[in-house]
Amino acid sequence: MSVLATVRPDDWNFPLFVHVLGAMILVAGLVTGAAALFFARGDAKLLRLGFWSLMLVSFPGWVLMRLGAQWIYSKEGWDKVPDNLRPDWLGIGTVIADAGGLVLVITLIIGGIGVRRLEAGKSSALLKATLVLSVVLLAAYVVAVWAMAGKPG
Repeated sequence: MSVLATVRPDDWNFPLFVHVLGAMILVAGLVTGAAALFFARGDAKLLRLGFWSLMLVSFPGWVLMRLGAQWIYSKEGWDKVPDNLRPDWLGIGTVIADAGGLVLVITLIIGGIGVRRLEAGKSSALLKATLVLSVVLLAAYVVAVWAMAGKPG
């Protein structure tokens, strides 16, 4: 026999909603930013759009996702469970969220410098690095979505 559904207390719904909403905003900003950077082909407006999508959509989405994650984490009582008893999917999500946040900040720093260089008439090479890091983040967050939805281990 398998479990088809789990009933959770209603007071868990809003923190989970905040977490999922933040994750969706984060991924939407990453997709928009990466697409704009990819299709820019040297067009300064699209390069700037790509960076500002990451800055104004992805970063606030990451903050919202992480706040919601911590909120639901404590609501569900995972903070009272010993580390060796926590499920693998929770560890995967936490590591990807925290490491992804660090990579996102590095991406924004590189992208910000790249936009400044672009305005000064210099090359857009740093924005290409921003594109690569954005795609790496997207791949990592796909793994996180798989872990959160599939609950391995």
